[in-house]
Amino acid sequence: MTRRGFLFSAGALAFGQSAPTKAEVRGKKVVDDALAALGGNAFLAMMDRTESGRAYSYYRDQISGLSVAKIYTRYLTVAPAKSGEELGQKEKEVFGKTEDTSVLFLEKEGWDISWRGSKQMEQDRFDRYRESTLRNVLYIFRQRLQEPGMIIEFQRSDVIDNLPVDIVDITDAENRVVRVQFHQSTKLPVRQVYKHINPATKEQDEEVTLFTRYFDAGGVQWPHQIRRERNGDKTYEIFSESVKINKDLADNFFTVPEPGAAKPGTKPKKK
Repeated sequence: MTRRGFLFSAGALAFGQSAPTKAEVRGKKVVDDALAALGGNAFLAMMDRTESGRAYSYYRDQISGLSVAKIYTRYLTVAPAKSGEELGQKEKEVFGKTEDTSVLFLEKEGWDISWRGSKQMEQDRFDRYRESTLRNVLYIFRQRLQEPGMIIEFQRSDVIDNLPVDIVDITDAENRVVRVQFHQSTKLPVRQVYKHINPATKEQDEEVTLFTRYFDAGGVQWPHQIRRERNGDKTYEIFSESVKINKDLADNFFTVPEPGAAKPGTKPKKK
């Protein structure tokens, strides 16, 4: 199948059996162009990714943490009927020059790992990670486009922050909406927004992610700078110096260490 044919089949299910509207036709064109710009079949077939750089965390828009970081991601196969419910990736975030501290996100749980041992993270923290992953446009493109009930609609063209963009809403069967801005020249996603009810405050939070500095990573275009904001305040930012794909990250790389086992990144003691 050609790249064009593959992209069409990946997006066509968004329209179901009824005739697509003009907004859906144009929205599909924007998404197909974005997929082609991201690498087409190479992007859709990406099995794993390693990002290396510096990660910043923020509190009330002020830096609260800085670390050398490596983020390892491995994609999993999920049936289209379940791709909006089941997490289709494993992720390990390793921090520090000695790499003795890490966070592990599995399909249904997360773990904090250090030289002291492993501790399962709080459920609400894992749920936030799961929700943000399922709503990430790059994840949606890789894992969710064939999901039943997915609707893609063009909203308008605009100039935002001096960038000419096409704005598209991606809505799943649960009525969760992600609004994405695509650069009109590069066709790449540059900004996304979604809203949800904060379970603690019972108020609506607005989550924004910005994608910049795209570079080639083995046939796939990937942003080397990603920034997240919540209600207008920065919460996280990563500057990647290197992004590599398809390095055959094995299942046992994403396992919780047994008590007493060497921790990720630590060196065995010399005898």
